[in-house]
Amino acid sequence: MGELKIGRIVMGMCQTNCYFVYEEGKDRVLLFDPADKGSYIYSALKDKGFTVGAILLTHGHFDHIWGVEEIRELSGAKVYAYEKEKELCEDASLNVSKGAGRACVVKADQYVKDGGEITEAGITCRLLATPGHTSGSCCYYFEADKILISGDTLFQESVGRTDLPTGSMGTLVRSVKDKLFPLPDEVKVYPGHGEATTIGHEKKYNPFL
Repeated sequence: MGELKIGRIVMGMCQTNCYFVYEEGKDRVLLFDPADKGSYIYSALKDKGFTVGAILLTHGHFDHIWGVEEIRELSGAKVYAYEKEKELCEDASLNVSKGAGRACVVKADQYVKDGGEITEAGITCRLLATPGHTSGSCCYYFEADKILISGDTLFQESVGRTDLPTGSMGTLVRSVKDKLFPLPDEVKVYPGHGEATTIGHEKKYNPFL
């Protein structure tokens, strides 16, 4: 497999990072958390010569799913999420989309177990369950390339909020310490909001952990 590359499109009212991961020289991407305006994201990727091979969700909050259905319809790509996020993805009150003024639900094509591998577009990643921001929050780890898509679990020197439905700060801290901090220090962390960081940096400087 060739070297993986990662791109970012920042979208929506919460300035959500929508990442696309692809193998150098290939045109199919894994798309993470299409926050809004799915047709815009689809067209932006198409203009770069990319097609969407799969859509992966780190969790089901409105600011990470509003663009899913448009992209699924345009691309035919399957949607993946952690199995314990099913209820939140499919409930407009729990995922806060109703409260945000645009009710939205998403039914994933495949709900994946903790530790499960997903292979699409010739790329494989592993789902790491990291509950806390929501009860079904997860991260996606590309072990060979030392890339972690962390969603709203781990930010640069911060963590995700836990005051929304199914959130728990104690659970989130345990998730990071038990699931993410054992990863190599050089793993590059790409969060749902803000700038990238590394596992090593967060071990040293994250005041929440």
